[in-house]
Amino acid sequence: MVEIPAALLVAAEIVILFVGVVARYGLHSPLIWSDELASILFLWLAMLGAAIAFRRGEHMRMTALVARATPVQRAFLDVVGTCAALAFLLLIAWPAYDYAYEESYITTPALQIANSFRAAALPIGIALMVLFALLRLVRVGRLRDVVAAAATVAVIMGAFWFAEPWLRQLGNLNLIIFFVGVVGICVFAGIPIAFAFGLSIFGYLVLTTRTPVQVLVGRMDEGMSHLILLSVPLFVFLGLLIEMTGMARAMVSFLASLLGHVRGGLHYVLLGAMYLVSGISGSKAADMAAVAPVLFPEMKARGAKPGDLVALLSATGAQTETIPPSLVLITIGSVTGVSIAALFTGGLLPGVVLALMLSALVWWRYRHEDLRHVKRATTGEIGRSFVIALPAIALPFVIRAAVVEGVATATEVSTIGIVYAALAGLLIYRRFDWRRLKPMLIDTACLSGAILLIIGTATGMAWGLTQSGFSRSLAATMAALPGGSVTFIAVSIVAFIILGSVLEGIPAIVLFGPLLFPIARQVGVHEVHYAMIVILAMGIGLFAPPFGVGYYAACAIGRVDPAEGIRPIWGYMLALFLGLIIVAAIPWISIGFL
Repeated sequence: MVEIPAALLVAAEIVILFVGVVARYGLHSPLIWSDELASILFLWLAMLGAAIAFRRGEHMRMTALVARATPVQRAFLDVVGTCAALAFLLLIAWPAYDYAYEESYITTPALQIANSFRAAALPIGIALMVLFALLRLVRVGRLRDVVAAAATVAVIMGAFWFAEPWLRQLGNLNLIIFFVGVVGICVFAGIPIAFAFGLSIFGYLVLTTRTPVQVLVGRMDEGMSHLILLSVPLFVFLGLLIEMTGMARAMVSFLASLLGHVRGGLHYVLLGAMYLVSGISGSKAADMAAVAPVLFPEMKARGAKPGDLVALLSATGAQTETIPPSLVLITIGSVTGVSIAALFTGGLLPGVVLALMLSALVWWRYRHEDLRHVKRATTGEIGRSFVIALPAIALPFVIRAAVVEGVATATEVSTIGIVYAALAGLLIYRRFDWRRLKPMLIDTACLSGAILLIIGTATGMAWGLTQSGFSRSLAATMAALPGGSVTFIAVSIVAFIILGSVLEGIPAIVLFGPLLFPIARQVGVHEVHYAMIVILAMGIGLFAPPFGVGYYAACAIGRVDPAEGIRPIWGYMLALFLGLIIVAAIPWISIGFL
């Protein structure tokens, strides 16, 4: 019911944006309606994708503490999470309908249709998620658990409601109660991050201000409707496409033939492969899924321990966060106004610095590796693997050149990559499984919806923080720190490592980017340099156990018990932290080629 329309929307966005590029750059006859139509369909894609993610249980959540609970407690917390999400959806359902109705008075400039055609995606998507939440509660089967969970959520919300007169007297202390206390409790209880953000900002607005809830819906719409964010689903699909067509395998095979005979060689290959693949997919999960299945079997055959493999995979995930077209780079550009092209250029060298730090540790750990059973590839074999891999290796450079030369925007360039990868799969690698196309489109919509709903509710939170005057107070406090820019950068590194481990990169950036980037400019830190520091710090937090969600994603992709990687990963995390210090201390690494 929902998956087929969502898949068609992804396909339609690819076609519309690619046709727009061809018409503008190739035919010199731009289509004035293409961006507007893409924007209308994008909100529908975001909401239908969020509904699919809800049905599948794939909205991002922090499970580190929930996983330690007993099976009975874990089951109860899952039901509480569903009830909490359902409560938020029911609370904003009518305001969303009102918002869509009000948009009917606005006419779009190019297509001359009512904007309610676009805004209707909000109430319809919310209604679908309500339906899926109710179906999930019915499937639980234990009426006692459902009643107890619903009662728990109702009692907590009722307590806040009755405390409204007291809360209104607290002023900005409510920011701590709602944006630290409520968010923290919800996130650690396993409630999906998007709904944790939503409940906190809804409670703050309703109980402590006189702001209409419709404003929250408007801010969610604004957060999810940035056209630059359309590159999120398109790059996610591109990552799935390069894995399906065999392009990722070709790149890895070439690097393995080049370095496979060196001590620790396949570990260097893993570093290089993640660097190259990160320049294509933009999604860390897609990067790891493309590289790990190709390399891990051979590395295990050479005696590498599974725990060390997944530790290095996690470390490379953090190391390549700045490699364009990283989704975090795109998100920073969309919420802070920093040039996407500048971020793409500035992100390359910091990734190299961290790769060198990891390589030094790999050399130390594997300097005594026994390679007597390893056959060195001949020059002919290396040459053949290079020729096979050349179309795949060229793709990251095609994407970057298209942005830098002005052929396409950061949003449109993903469609060039998709068409390139599809043609390479069909004509060169002769690997294109048409049966996988539909699941890939659906998976793209699902992951994108989960990401975009977080961005929407986090945008609401960021607006609430701004309206409260918190941003001005934070700016004054940070700007007044002794030590100027050095202290500001040090505090930012610590803060974003913590935020990365708890909130993941995108929601943390949406929430705090608009607040902190103006302060960085005020204390004299270049915004691109600051972006690299923030992204790398968040990457370390995201992939560092015990809370880092990225670490558990790497373990799942590598099919390794998380406990096995805990010990070896700390060495890699230390190497990454030292690399981050170097990047922070030498701004030229980030801005030298701008």
